[in-house]
Amino acid sequence: MVDVGAAETELKDVAVQVAAEAADLVRRARDAMVAGEPVSVETKTTDTDVVTAVDRAAEQLVRDRLAELRPGDHVLGEEAGGAAGDGVTWVVDPIDGTVNFLYGAPLFAVSLAAQVDGVSVAGAVVEPVSGRCWTAVRGQGAWLDGRRLSVSSPERLELSLIGTGFAYQAERRARQARLVSGLLTRVRDVRRAGVASLDLCAVAAGWLDGYLEHGLHRWDWAAGALVAEEAGAVVHLPGSDPALGADATFAAAPSIAGALYDAAVECGVKEV
Repeated sequence: MVDVGAAETELKDVAVQVAAEAADLVRRARDAMVAGEPVSVETKTTDTDVVTAVDRAAEQLVRDRLAELRPGDHVLGEEAGGAAGDGVTWVVDPIDGTVNFLYGAPLFAVSLAAQVDGVSVAGAVVEPVSGRCWTAVRGQGAWLDGRRLSVSSPERLELSLIGTGFAYQAERRARQARLVSGLLTRVRDVRRAGVASLDLCAVAAGWLDGYLEHGLHRWDWAAGALVAEEAGAVVHLPGSDPALGADATFAAAPSIAGALYDAAVECGVKEV
């Protein structure tokens, strides 16, 4: 991995600035939508996998601002694609939680991370409605609006609150449901917010004790997984652990991480 040294803090500042600007665009668009202004909506992988004109506008804003502030850096985004390259690659999800956004629910986020050699070194997750800003710098910790974050420490798995999510494909969703059904008897409860980046941040804050989901893309976890890891969570990223399946994202407080991992394996996580 390239050593970006003290530049990591600068990258975090850029992530915060640009993500906040995109979040302001998204918030204003939501206000207009709630007031009755129509929003253009299309579908992607399935009829339930949606993208809006606001997603595209927010990503374009991020790309334009990064071109001004960090000329020469690469950008990988959910809507316009791109690829990693030498040096810094910015990974952006312009609206993580588009379905929530489209329904008028307030829980969604702009996620922006700087990666070097495929590893997140700095990032920000900004919530347009609440204004909350989650940040992290590799090796330097994670914060929520300037407050240092630390994961929870439940005594055992049975007392833990676990987050998850579901794919858009019906067949895979059925397999995920079977996994969650098995886990439900082993944990306090399960939550499904529909925003992967914020689920990972919730682990960092101790609002969730663990999180497990299959099928995430790099833009879903690039910033949030760094926030969780820097707050002390045990994190497994997609492709890093065959026992969890090819594309599982796992984050948990250390006190129950081993037990959650074992329970997931016993419940057939690899087959999801």
